[in-house]
Amino acid sequence: MTKPTILVTGASGYIGGRLVEDLINLDYTVISMVRRPEQFRMQFPLKHEVRYGNTLEKESLDSALKGVDVAFYLVHSLSHNKNFEQAEVESAKNFVNSAELNGVKKIIYLGGLFNTHRPLSEHLRSRKEVGDVFRQSNVLSITLRASIILGSGSISFELIRNLTERLPFMITPKWVRVKAQPIGIRDVLSYLKESIQLNISEHQIYEIGGVDQVSYSDIMLEYARQRGLKRFIIPVPVLSPYISSLWLSIFTPIYSNIGRKL
Repeated sequence: MTKPTILVTGASGYIGGRLVEDLINLDYTVISMVRRPEQFRMQFPLKHEVRYGNTLEKESLDSALKGVDVAFYLVHSLSHNKNFEQAEVESAKNFVNSAELNGVKKIIYLGGLFNTHRPLSEHLRSRKEVGDVFRQSNVLSITLRASIILGSGSISFELIRNLTERLPFMITPKWVRVKAQPIGIRDVLSYLKESIQLNISEHQIYEIGGVDQVSYSDIMLEYARQRGLKRFIIPVPVLSPYISSLWLSIFTPIYSNIGRKL
């Protein structure tokens, strides 16, 4: 059986980079799509084809997707200071149009896990809308919905690590107690790779939340326990998301822009 040619968007990111490495080691023909090809080539350890692509530039996508059978969509617009939700939807529509033009057979999208019976944050709403765009296209798609992804280097984990390492005492907003279903990065990569050969005849959604339902505060306390740190967390109802974002900018400056949207 001939292996498909695979494009990985967001290859310079945490999940994308690890996925590209795994796919190359599995002898797939892999193409990385990034916005800074030369920089990526110098930094990435394994030689393979690298193409320029920007999801907000349709012409670049038309070139990046040529000859591609399966495309992984691992990009997001959280770094946009304004209208990131609109940018997310526009990016997905551009990608779908170019995928249809180039005869791509399957799109695999890593989105967010959410409760459909509760109001969604802008971030989760945008993740849902991107999946909706893919499911309205003529290219078959698989949407994997994941919660917090745990692994050294992931945004959620690094936020948790930074806050827990730096703050012995935390007064936190009440959302810190909202339950999530964290999943390890190796399990996420396994789901992504298995999706390549999965035969589907219509668009599919798979929820890949971990078996344990825990909150951010539970994870921080568990991290502290394993590091031998004493940490105290007191959730209060008066801290707004805006105040929380200011707090993040002080203690996790590298991740604060994306963290406040998460």
